[in-house]
Amino acid sequence: MDENLRAQIETYLSHLDSLIRRGRQLSGNLTADPADGSEIAATRAWQEECGITINQLSGGSKAHWLARSFSQAFLMRKDTGDAVEGAAPAEIVKRLLAVLDQAVASLSQTDESPVISASSAQPPPHRFDFVHNLELRPVVEQAYIDSRRALEEGDYGQALLTSCGILEAIVTDVLEHKGLSALAASGAPPEKIADWSFATRLTVAEKAGLIRGGCARLPQVAWTYRDPSENGPQTAVSEKDARRAGQVLHVVMRDLDPGR
Repeated sequence: MDENLRAQIETYLSHLDSLIRRGRQLSGNLTADPADGSEIAATRAWQEECGITINQLSGGSKAHWLARSFSQAFLMRKDTGDAVEGAAPAEIVKRLLAVLDQAVASLSQTDESPVISASSAQPPPHRFDFVHNLELRPVVEQAYIDSRRALEEGDYGQALLTSCGILEAIVTDVLEHKGLSALAASGAPPEKIADWSFATRLTVAEKAGLIRGGCARLPQVAWTYRDPSENGPQTAVSEKDARRAGQVLHVVMRDLDPGR
C-alpha cells in the first residue's frame, strides 16, 4: 500500500476513534439526563463533526452508502418500516456510533483499496446482529430478503410463511439464550424449547419480557403457518395478512434490538 494512503487511513482511524470515544461519553450523559442543555449542545457539535468526517470519507457523495447511513441515523421508523423524523438525541448518538463503527471497519480492510470513498457499494446489511447464534444470522438475513421479494412479487403465501419462520427463529434464539430454567417463572413448559409450538414460544417470550405484545396483531393464518392444513384446504393468504406478518416481524426485531 502507498505510504501516503496508509498515513491518510491512519489519520482517519485516529479521528474516528476520538469521535467514538466522545460519542460514548455523550450517550452516557444523555441517558442520565436527556434534558441537559449543555450536553444537547455538545451533542449537536459532535454530530456536525461526524457529518464533516462522513462527508469526507464518502467523497462528498450523498448517494454513498456511508452518507446514507449517516442520514438515516436521524430518522425514526414506524412499525411498517417507513421513516419519520424525530429520533431522540440519545438514540441518534447510538446510531451514529454504529455508523462510525462501519467506517472504521471499512478503513481497516487489509486489501489494496481500503479507502471508503473508493467504493459506493453498500456493505452487507446487519439487521440481525442481535441474534446470539452466529450461524443463524446469515440464514435469517437471506430469509428476510426472500420475504421482501415474495411480497413485491405478489406471492403473499410465501411472504407470510417466510416472515413467520424468521419470527420463530429469532424468538427461539433469545429463548434459548435466556435458558429454560430462567423461563420457568414465565410459565415455560418443561420440555425442550425445540419441542414448543410457535404460539408457546411467542407467549413465553412475551411473559418473560423478552418481547412486547406486538404478536397479538398476527393474522389468524399466521399462527398455524407450520401446518397450513389447519387453516383449511387451499387457504389463500391475502396481501393484508402477508404485510401484517411482516409488520409484526419488524416490531419484534425492534424489541430484541432496541437500537434499530
